[in-house]
Amino acid sequence: MLRLNVFIRVAAENRAAALQAAKELVAASLSDKGCIAYDVFESATRPDVLMICETWADEASLDAHQKSAHFTTLVPRIESLGEMKLEKFEF
Repeated sequence: MLRLNVFIRVAAENRAAALQAAKELVAASLSDKGCIAYDVFESATRPDVLMICETWADEASLDAHQKSAHFTTLVPRIESLGEMKLEKFEF
């Protein structure tokens, strides 16, 4: 299995739009084949930080997800609103 933690740092004026796009990404991604979990979290201590946490069955599932229409549309939108940092783990 694969776990991705995607940290998104956003300015106050972009936070609502970034959170909305992240929620759309979560909703669409939950039905992707091989998706075990996909959620967005808001930091309780830093209002400028959001985190998307993803769990995938395998690399093939993640690859297919990254080619999906919702990923290729929504991730660039999120990137335009804030700075993203990815951490990837296999377990």
